[in-house]
Amino acid sequence: MKTAGIDGCKAGWILISFDEDPHYKVLRSDDELKVALDTYDRILIDMPIGMEDENYTRLCDELLRKKLGGEYAASVFSPPIRPALHAPSYVEANIESYEYTEKKLTVQAWNITPKIKTIDGMLQATPELQEKVFESHPELIFMNLNGGTIYQKKATKKGLRHRLDLVSNHEEIAADFFREIKEEFRRNEVGEDDIVDSMALALAAKISVTKNLKTIPEAPAKDSQGIIMAIHYV
Repeated sequence: MKTAGIDGCKAGWILISFDEDPHYKVLRSDDELKVALDTYDRILIDMPIGMEDENYTRLCDELLRKKLGGEYAASVFSPPIRPALHAPSYVEANIESYEYTEKKLTVQAWNITPKIKTIDGMLQATPELQEKVFESHPELIFMNLNGGTIYQKKATKKGLRHRLDLVSNHEEIAADFFREIKEEFRRNEVGEDDIVDSMALALAAKISVTKNLKTIPEAPAKDSQGIIMAIHYV
């Protein structure tokens, strides 16, 4: 089974695989992303999949915030509700969000809305992708790799290094990948946090071949388009 982890970055998307032939690539276009989604048998991606129509917060996000704890809950934000997904501007998305939920869309959620819309469109256009492309969250993976706790926030050098070490304990090539990607791509294309996040997703995807994927919540609901709303992890 071919596995990979994908995280969004300013250049587009960064993909890492720890399979028998470990590799990484930056996907700069929707076409490159679609080829990747078609190529791999299991992908964990740090991007909201499945959206509420009227509820401001998905149950999976609410439960994940509780699991990560107050200090790290801010790493989980609510994606736009589906009626606001195709709004042409932040102002109009806010209007749609407030009309249904009486809450405004956060700037963070709006900034990744184009990527959410891209993934959502591909999953709807090719339903079989829903059987192999799963939403995950790097901080949850790091928490599990560290025995149920998070060391420090990854915005700090210690926190970033600790996360890299957690992956390197399982995949020795991770440290080399981290250095090579930093040298190959500018910071305004791929950030250091993007690298370690995609590594965590790649590691979890690989592990999930022999250990079943779990979900938050355990019995996830589907959205109005039939797409599961859940955070996947091992």
